[in-house]
Amino acid sequence: MSELHKFLFEGLPVRGMLVRLTDTWQDILKRRADNLETGPYPEAVRHLLGEMTAAAVLMQANIKFDGALILQLHGEGPLKLAVVEVQSDLRLRSTAKTIGKVADGMPFEDMANQNNLGRCAITLDPVGRRAGQQPYQGVVSLYDDHKQPLKKFSDVLAHYMLQSEQLDTTLVLAANDTMAAGLLIQRLPMGGIANLGGSKTMAEEDAIGQSEDYNRIAILANSLTAQELLELSADKVLHRLFWQENLRHFAPEPGMDSPRFVCSCNRERVSNMIRSLGREEADSILAERELIEVGCDFCGQQYRYDAIDAAQLFVQGQPPVPPPSSALQ
Repeated sequence: MSELHKFLFEGLPVRGMLVRLTDTWQDILKRRADNLETGPYPEAVRHLLGEMTAAAVLMQANIKFDGALILQLHGEGPLKLAVVEVQSDLRLRSTAKTIGKVADGMPFEDMANQNNLGRCAITLDPVGRRAGQQPYQGVVSLYDDHKQPLKKFSDVLAHYMLQSEQLDTTLVLAANDTMAAGLLIQRLPMGGIANLGGSKTMAEEDAIGQSEDYNRIAILANSLTAQELLELSADKVLHRLFWQENLRHFAPEPGMDSPRFVCSCNRERVSNMIRSLGREEADSILAERELIEVGCDFCGQQYRYDAIDAAQLFVQGQPPVPPPSSALQ
């Protein structure tokens, strides 16, 4: 069962989360492998997409955003696009597109950041977004402040969160063919925390890299290996890292929402997409192929429209619908 664990360090301005995606991640990979048109992802893509999926769950749970958090990697290399979408109740879906060969064990920068041109985007699309209202989006390059390529996707996100939230953040991510997992540690702002004492002022503690407590815990978190993250239970991971700390662990409660794969594609959304193409374009496709076929990249569901189905989309009273604001369907 996929699960999300939250914890905090008593008396310290530090909190954390641990996510373990098992059945959810296996379902995503199986759907891709069962797709006769695409086949399974290459190994390096599977592992990177798993890390992204775990990271997106941690980010959504961390900010408690009422809407969809969309994590996108626009790659420069054989990996062209990777997308993860997580709703506020932790329903999620993810997909990736490649062009060319991705060798097993291909480094992150070779797969997605050749010539330092790759980009990572985080989009927050609120529930009930008004017409004309644009979702918030932040974009970061896949290199550090000195334009040196970042070696791991976790470093990309930590760099992004440092820039966007001005808070120290540590991420440890790992994935294989059975599990995608992640550990997030974040320093909380000192302002408003009344039970913390010490010689430093709040302003000094809030400066990037200045919290001794956070730095100590971050060092412990970074000692976690990918193998330990994937093979040990949540309780064992937390004990292994923080047994000397005063940790309060909020284990997942039975019946509470847990991370799970749910695809939001449906025939109505696909129909709107075809209407946005226009009657002439739809007729052109039908003249060539006899059917308009649209496949969902996330779940593999196929939607088919013959000439009669397509004609019904353009009957009077069904005006063209503008295309969606993103590539997600």
